[in-house]
Amino acid sequence: MAGGNERSMRALKEVWKRAENSLCADCGKPDPDWASSTLGVFICLSCSGIHRNIPSISKVKSLKMDHWDDAQVQFLAKHGNAVTKAMYEAHIPIYYYQPTYNDCQVLREQWIRAKYERKEFTEPGKQLPYSDGVKEGILWKRGRDNGQFLPRKFLLSEREGCLKYFTKQDAKEPKINVKIDVINATFQPEKIGNPNGLQITYLKDNKTRNIFVYHESGKEVVDWFNAIRSVQFHYLKVAFPIASDNEIKNRLTRNFLKEGYMEKTGPKQREAFKKRWFTLDHRRLMYFKDPLDAFAKGEVFVGSRENGYSVQKGLPSGTQGNFSWHYGITIVTPDREYLFTCETETDQLEWIKAFTGIINQAMTPQEYASKCLDAVSF
Repeated sequence: MAGGNERSMRALKEVWKRAENSLCADCGKPDPDWASSTLGVFICLSCSGIHRNIPSISKVKSLKMDHWDDAQVQFLAKHGNAVTKAMYEAHIPIYYYQPTYNDCQVLREQWIRAKYERKEFTEPGKQLPYSDGVKEGILWKRGRDNGQFLPRKFLLSEREGCLKYFTKQDAKEPKINVKIDVINATFQPEKIGNPNGLQITYLKDNKTRNIFVYHESGKEVVDWFNAIRSVQFHYLKVAFPIASDNEIKNRLTRNFLKEGYMEKTGPKQREAFKKRWFTLDHRRLMYFKDPLDAFAKGEVFVGSRENGYSVQKGLPSGTQGNFSWHYGITIVTPDREYLFTCETETDQLEWIKAFTGIINQAMTPQEYASKCLDAVSF
């Protein structure tokens, strides 16, 4: 019996060591140490918890702590991540967002359920709930002034190229009508205080406007997210006919590069530093009094190094404004310097890394043209 166990463990380790199994099959996290004995995939601890919630589809076991019999090891050897992914991910739409281990729970759970439970990607041309070019339904939207979440009707239309929402079910005219090409959507469960919280951002008069929504159903809110990406993808295919699918895919919804609190001072650099919530959305650095504000109090364009932008650790000597946080950051632009302080050195280094990443990227012609419109006084 002991010899059989040892043989199974050796065989299990051989399968586990295959290059295809070195990343979680669902989120890409390195060194997965769990596996599904019914699907034949190697997965991380976090994804194993999601699999455990669909026991009719997947039964998971630890590769280190649980016993694997010969039949189960042979099943893993026959399948593995490459074979199983080829089956369950055969026909993923180009616009569908495939989450990583850095993404929130609802995105990862619905990705796993879409693959194995609903089998959305096993057949070519399958009709999907986010691929119709139109989506209508109720989302709970946060009120701009009172902060209360109320049900609102939303309508997404590929034909009209826009997203609308209505304050009443029977309203004839929408409260907003936003062109699809100026919309971004990103999941914000912690900020919104709901596991299915989605932040929809769009440009209005060249200023960023935020809408915060959620739905009780994780599937429904992820369907909305992918429906937005689907409509954007088809809109951009028409707008940029010579662009490749991957080039267009990279222009769809994006996560913010960095968010969090910093202190800031005004343009004279003699005012007291005030605590504000900051969002870095590619080259737009915005600040808000509250993380759930509808409009930014101000924003600054973060250009490239070759155009005179840089980021420095610390504040200029002789900075006069009073500040309670002591980890300074200075952003240098062709026009002026912007001064910030962070609460911890970790925050300071993370912000500097985010700014440096943007500044080291060459500006596109579109970004250079928008520079003149984006700058708002801090």
